Amino acid sequence: MGLLTGILLLPLAPVRGVAWLAERVNDAAEHELYDPSVLRARLAALNEALEDGEISTEAFEREEERLLDLLEHRLFRSPPAAVEPTPGAHG
Repeated sequence: MGLLTGILLLPLAPVRGVAWLAERVNDAAEHELYDPSVLRARLAALNEALEDGEISTEAFEREEERLLDLLEHRLFRSPPAAVEPTPGAHG
């Protein structure tokens, strides 16, 4: 990058910095969402919630299926499209 280009693009530096930071936050969130150890811990917490009577069997089954789908997709390296949390499920 030339000196003139650098000077002309200097006002855009904060915008590029915010975009870079947003990418890093997104990468970290995706890593946590699809990290097998995190998913297994959430499954364990879900089982505990069911045993303690904190959630219904229906809610448990919905959330368990969602978490197992996330785990399966992570293991095969293809994130599912737009997976949204199940309302009322703990995790």
